[in-house]
Amino acid sequence: MFSAVNKEMKKILQYLFEHKTLSREEAKDVLINIGKGLYNEHEVTAFMTVYLMRSITIEELQGFRDALMELCVKVDLSEYETIDIVGTGGDGKNTFNISTLACFIVAGAGQKVAKHGNYGASSISGASNVMEQLGYKFSNDNSKLKKEIEVTNICFLHAPLFHPALKTVGPIRKNLAMRTFFNMLGPMANPANPSYQLVGVYNLEMARIYNYLLQLGGNPFTVIYSLDGYDEISLTNDTKVITNEGERVMTPEQLGKRMVTAQDINGGNSVEEAAKIFAAILRGEGTWAQNAVALANAAMALHCTGKYKDYNGAYNAAVESLERGKANGCLKKLLSLQ
Repeated sequence: MFSAVNKEMKKILQYLFEHKTLSREEAKDVLINIGKGLYNEHEVTAFMTVYLMRSITIEELQGFRDALMELCVKVDLSEYETIDIVGTGGDGKNTFNISTLACFIVAGAGQKVAKHGNYGASSISGASNVMEQLGYKFSNDNSKLKKEIEVTNICFLHAPLFHPALKTVGPIRKNLAMRTFFNMLGPMANPANPSYQLVGVYNLEMARIYNYLLQLGGNPFTVIYSLDGYDEISLTNDTKVITNEGERVMTPEQLGKRMVTAQDINGGNSVEEAAKIFAAILRGEGTWAQNAVALANAAMALHCTGKYKDYNGAYNAAVESLERGKANGCLKKLLSLQ
């Protein structure tokens, strides 16, 4: 045991290279120091690389989250009972922005959404890339975010504006272009502390960790993992669905009425392409497969709130939001407020 406060990164790395793990408090100290810019980029890169070579412990993950939440810019949206739909990213599948699209479908169905997102680190276009491309102006101003959520049912929380620690590691993550423990942290570090969460993860180990951590939080949640490696309901294979009540495996037919192929849900080769696909689907011009995947994720999010009799009721609400233009209306209103 050692205190990471004012510790040289060299000593921390030597400790980790001996296959030792950090306590929750130690992990918190290290990430707070990273956030304060006390280590150089080479030291931080080496630290992140440790976790590419071995699994992260629950204590380490909790400590990293503690640090992010302590350092974060606070936002109070507690009066709205919001939901966040977020994937850990890092699945390497280059899908279109499914969870962000699902957020607008959910908002169109009347559920308040506080979407937490970032630029793509291991993908071409993250949630922040597509929102920025569409004309959304990032802000951490509480009154602006409240107005957006009141008028449009949705606001977007761009992670670097709320998490100084993430800002310092952004360029390193981009250069590594690999999945790091920051992918795991993103969904746990929404500064709005939403009432409900739909979290997509990229492997079963991560699903178990999230299940454990979200159970501790006490709020309704759903963790999803496509058995062929997507961090969302992809409809390319069965999906493991974990909630406060337990877990089950659901088929593409149960979730989205049909199965799709990987090519059907490709996200394009640039941010511009990703934004075009995004806007087309919201306008009702998506392919059958694109619509099915967006609707399945939105339906699972709505179902997570407990406000629908069953999954099919939530699915029908999602269909109505997309097909009647309500989801697109939320985006248009949101952009008009910028």
